[in-house]
Amino acid sequence: MNKNIKAVPTRDYDAVIAVAAKYVEGLRVGSADTVAEAFHPDAVMYGFTNGQLLGGSVDNLYTFIRSNGDAPDITTRLDILAITPTTAVVRVDMEQDAIGADYNDFLTLIRIDGRWQVIAKVYHQFEA
Repeated sequence: MNKNIKAVPTRDYDAVIAVAAKYVEGLRVGSADTVAEAFHPDAVMYGFTNGQLLGGSVDNLYTFIRSNGDAPDITTRLDILAITPTTAVVRVDMEQDAIGADYNDFLTLIRIDGRWQVIAKVYHQFEA
C-alpha cells in the first residue's frame, strides 16, 4: 500500500530555523557561548577567511567571535535547503559580520535525542 505521509512536521522546520537564529543572535551580540548553544560539541567548520583556509573544530569560530566582538549591523536570511526527520541543511546569507564581511554559511544539522544541533559549518566569505 502506498502511503501519502508527511515525513517532517512543520514544528521541525521551526526548530531548525530557531537553531540557526540562535547562531546569528550569538554573532550579533558577540557571544561565543550563545553561538555554542546551536552547535554540537564535536562540530567542525571549514571555509576561507581573508583568502586563508580555516578548518577543523568549531572552536575556531568561538575564537573568532571572542577576538572580533559583536556585529550589531549584521543582517541575515535563513533558508532551509533540505530537511529529513533527522538531518537538515540551512543556508545563512549574511551581511556585515563583526569584521564587516559578507558570507554564505551552510549549516548541517542533526537531530539527536529530539534536539537539533549544528554538526558542520561550511562557509564562503565574499570580497569587500
